[in-house]
Amino acid sequence: MPSSSLSSQTYQVPDTVEAIEFYYEKGLTDGLPVVPPTPDRVVEFLQAAKKQPGDVLGTIPTRKREITAEKVAINAIMAGCLPEYMPVVATAIEAMCQDQFNLHGTSASTAGTGHMVIVHGPIARELDINCANNLFGPTKRSNATIGRAIRLILMNVCGSVPGVLDKSTFGHPGKYSYCIAENEELSPWEPLHVERGLSLETSAVTVLAGNAPLQGDDHVSHTAEGILTSIANGILAQAYPNCGEFMVLISPELLGHIRDEGWSKKDVRNFLFEATKRPGPFWNRRLASWDPNDPQMGGEDITAAVTSPDDFMILVAGGSAGGFFCTVMPWGGGRGSATKSVTLAIPNI
Repeated sequence: MPSSSLSSQTYQVPDTVEAIEFYYEKGLTDGLPVVPPTPDRVVEFLQAAKKQPGDVLGTIPTRKREITAEKVAINAIMAGCLPEYMPVVATAIEAMCQDQFNLHGTSASTAGTGHMVIVHGPIARELDINCANNLFGPTKRSNATIGRAIRLILMNVCGSVPGVLDKSTFGHPGKYSYCIAENEELSPWEPLHVERGLSLETSAVTVLAGNAPLQGDDHVSHTAEGILTSIANGILAQAYPNCGEFMVLISPELLGHIRDEGWSKKDVRNFLFEATKRPGPFWNRRLASWDPNDPQMGGEDITAAVTSPDDFMILVAGGSAGGFFCTVMPWGGGRGSATKSVTLAIPNI
């Protein structure tokens, strides 16, 4: 693929430092220095994903924006990605542009939502994507740069610039980078992508629009019921009634007790669904401005944190030591259909 097929404008600068400063001047960074994308490097990334520069990976009709493979490659390079990460980034963008994900709403909201990428299957191991210690913190180049590439694409291609189209009141650190893998080898359950109809050997990504991860712990309980009750209480601390998909990440230490009692993922979901049911007045007291007569509140009716047990996305991840769990509340508050996660297979390259 000759570099002449690229359509982006090119600039000449004296050296790498000047190139980095040039991107700051143009407002094309997330606040951190970027890797200057040269035409040859862009071609290398496109070839890694078997894409042509003008291939449209997705659109945002509300903004009249097209996201081309060339633009994705440029921002992936800027984020510090390696060429082999490009298929993951490209597939994640395609997933986020599915209607049910609601990319415009999730990236323009005052809620400060981050856009998480969960990588599944063989490619997660090939790219050394972290599923263990310091899961949401600084760890692997792959996690950091794939997640960062998504944010740069949202800013530089989709217009989600803070204060312009991104109206986040607070935001959260996941808006710099929000990329993880689940620990498929340790989990006694089917991985998420297998639950969603793909084979175990298929590489895939799942995208989720969510708040910052809320960490909780239970260093006392030694039963599945006790641990899951603690997790349910953590969910209730942030949930609205009838939220959308709620992510629950269970660490290996807590998983051991649940696994030893033979609980299935369905059992876990059903327990959390029942354990987060509360009457309308509970929700109204916690959310003081809400009207208990609002149909969504259900009056005196019993309402769970999510609409269905299947709305709990259960993953095994995190470091091997420590009785911790994490929950991620979906964007959209009590509007369960505001956004839906999307899982797509990564094409064989």
